[in-house]
Amino acid sequence: MAPPGFRRERALIKRGIWPVAGCDEAGRGPLAGPVVAAAVVLDPKRIPKGIDDSKRLTPERREELFEEICATASFAVAFGPPARIDRDNILRASLWALARAVHALPEMPRHVFVDGRDRLDIACDCEAVIGGDGLVVSIAAASIIAKVTRDRLMCALAQDCPGYGFESHKGYSVPEHLEALDRLGPTAHHRSLYAPVIAAREKHQPWTIKREPDLFAEAEADGEISAAI
Repeated sequence: MAPPGFRRERALIKRGIWPVAGCDEAGRGPLAGPVVAAAVVLDPKRIPKGIDDSKRLTPERREELFEEICATASFAVAFGPPARIDRDNILRASLWALARAVHALPEMPRHVFVDGRDRLDIACDCEAVIGGDGLVVSIAAASIIAKVTRDRLMCALAQDCPGYGFESHKGYSVPEHLEALDRLGPTAHHRSLYAPVIAAREKHQPWTIKREPDLFAEAEADGEISAAI
């Protein structure tokens, strides 16, 4: 499979449009931890070799490229915490974090490429590219920054929350994590509205579960009272 290229960025540069940023996120699927968004503006003359979709790279290679990108490009990172994910849903929290990352860049870009189907609510042109982390090198660079940043954060959270295995599965729904949730209950870093976390809350923290009134049962009770009268 061909690596992502700089063709789309170069076409904009030829039209006098610069800076051009790529942005991507990591952590939509996990049960715990934030979604992490990154925005990157690569230096056309110093693009690190080997940049690719972070999912195609080994952890060791991601770490190497992370350092190279940080040393040669402008970048910014933003976090969508579990509380925002619970409030807004994961898609809206991801888009919110991506927009914050773009606005946190040292210089506001004139054009942004974002991975996925959804454009961002930002003060410049934005182009959504499906599969962009495998097509557009600026998006691929952002995917590496987001992934490494999130992995490091989850390893740090593992120190505060021993027993969950955050350092290995990074909060994803793997058997080790599900077993720990069932055994230990959820932490403050878990996304409280995800089904496995709800099950753990019901077992360990039942007072946190909001019970909706059973309107059918209430109607039956009212009917019994009326019949008795």
